[in-house]
Amino acid sequence: MRRALSHGLLAVCAVLMVACAGAKVSQESLASFIGESEMPYAPAREPEVGDVLHMPTGLYVEQEQMLRAVTDHQIVYVGETHDNPASHRLQLQVLQAMARRYPGQVALGMEMFTPKQQAALDRWVAGEWDEASFLREATWLEIWGGDFALYREIMEFCRDNDISVVGLNADKSLIRAVSQNEPRELSEAIQQQLPNMGFVDEYQQAMVEAIFSAHGPAGPHTEGFKRVQTLWDQVMAENAAQFLGSEQGKGRRMVVIAGGQHVQHGYGIPRRLFRILPVSYCIVGAEEIVVPEEKKDQMMDVDMPRFPMPAYDYVLYCEYEIFEGGVGLGVLFGDLENKLIVEKVVDDSNAQRAGVQAGDQLRTIDGRSLKDLYDIKHQLSQNQSGDRARLVVEREGELIELELAFQ
Repeated sequence: MRRALSHGLLAVCAVLMVACAGAKVSQESLASFIGESEMPYAPAREPEVGDVLHMPTGLYVEQEQMLRAVTDHQIVYVGETHDNPASHRLQLQVLQAMARRYPGQVALGMEMFTPKQQAALDRWVAGEWDEASFLREATWLEIWGGDFALYREIMEFCRDNDISVVGLNADKSLIRAVSQNEPRELSEAIQQQLPNMGFVDEYQQAMVEAIFSAHGPAGPHTEGFKRVQTLWDQVMAENAAQFLGSEQGKGRRMVVIAGGQHVQHGYGIPRRLFRILPVSYCIVGAEEIVVPEEKKDQMMDVDMPRFPMPAYDYVLYCEYEIFEGGVGLGVLFGDLENKLIVEKVVDDSNAQRAGVQAGDQLRTIDGRSLKDLYDIKHQLSQNQSGDRARLVVEREGELIELELAFQ
């Protein structure tokens, strides 16, 4: 009976195959037939903050279960929303899990740095510099510019556990050149710095077009940003592969942290890196399901294409948290080559309330010398709203002490 049924099923399948041989099924009809491609199995309930979902199966898991599973892979990509502390906590947790499981065999690849900063990164990991010196030598403000406090715990963990930090991103001058010109129009010297710009991913291109269409019809800026997106992801993939293939990186596992659009759906860095170095990888990300009013204007209303693969292997549902960084001073500077001379004081700022005036040269905060913007940024990052500090300025040759009451 069982054998007869099997033969019957085979006969039916054969008929169906013949009948469908010439049929062309559109992506839309296929998706409607098999379900939602990006979420093939709908979870049993709506997500809550703190939930971790395995997107390919639609099953919620505990965070420790996720960490055990993702550390099976040689490369773990962790996407981020740059100014959401929840994203960076997730990155740190993945990195810590990798380091616990493979002590001395882990590296961290970061979008926030370029290979030109590698010497500074190596000296940071070696413990040779304090934070202010490192940020100055790594030209953090010029290259990335975001608040370092968002990455401080990650960077300190790497330093304290001798985890190599690898700068992955493209140089700004190269990004600028590619955004403004087709590769064939660039000088030979710049062309020699380019990665494989001929590898264009259709899903990545569709993502860029969707984002730009939210701001109006496509134009030259759209094409320029398509090139830049290709440049970013290809350079980061090649730099990661180069490290993992080097003597220093041989046998290591890597956690890669980058903006979500560089790793979501796998068409950015992951697929490009796999073409160069086909090793196992996993993609992890965070999705904000609670957004406070003051953050809603930062959320883009984009009608994204339906991609045929989940955004992440694992997604942490979280809140878009308000980042409470250091305090601000509220001044603008003129020529910064030699002296921190105030050009303008912002109305109702901490500086104005303390009595800072245009023309003042900033000398010290709480006795610590101020030579450049890195000194100021570092000192301000040590204070929170409600703190007080002593600011010494030089005004017409006289040193004047002012009290800062940070708000």
